[in-house]
Amino acid sequence: MSEMRTEEEQVEALKGWWKENGRSLLLGVALALAIVFGWNGWQNNQRVNAENAATVYQSLVQAVALASGPQSTDVQRTTATHLAKSLKEDYADTAYAHFGALFAARLSVDAGDYAAALNELDWILVQSQDSVMKTVATMRKARVMAAMGDAADAVSLLNGLQEPSFSVSLAELKGDLYLQQGEIDKARNAYQSAAADAPQGARPLLNIKLESLAAEGS
Repeated sequence: MSEMRTEEEQVEALKGWWKENGRSLLLGVALALAIVFGWNGWQNNQRVNAENAATVYQSLVQAVALASGPQSTDVQRTTATHLAKSLKEDYADTAYAHFGALFAARLSVDAGDYAAALNELDWILVQSQDSVMKTVATMRKARVMAAMGDAADAVSLLNGLQEPSFSVSLAELKGDLYLQQGEIDKARNAYQSAAADAPQGARPLLNIKLESLAAEGS
């Protein structure tokens, strides 16, 4: 009898505990399940989103190849521009959108629309948190500014870049900008700095630029 009474007391105690805590326990379980399923749903959505962005980007690469050819048509250029715009509008939080904006800037430069190219590059600089992407966009912006006759400000823009993997490209680009301004000594120094850091034989055009300046100075 004592054992039965003890079991009955345990059952009653369990009923009492459930009455007091059962609802909060169920809510906790429901919340945990919602978090798990919500997380899985979010991950699945991100995966699908990335796959769709990759598909649009691949189409863009093909469209740009056609639009940049010597026999390109207005339709091909319009298609490429539309695809780049779609990446920016529908997949702005992906790297594909940033690469799409680079392509859009290139198409704008080819069309002589430098203001549109700057808008695309500035969009990247605002949206991207990747230092390499920001460096690429800044260097291209400097080239566009130079094409607009603003080489001096383009050099100032480059002075703020510190991405180590771009040290050679940055020095060579500065040399180009100094040369555009007629600052031969600064151009030569920049080219020499680039050549000193570049792997041997990796920059034949850079060597030609240095030889050209040497010939002018002799």
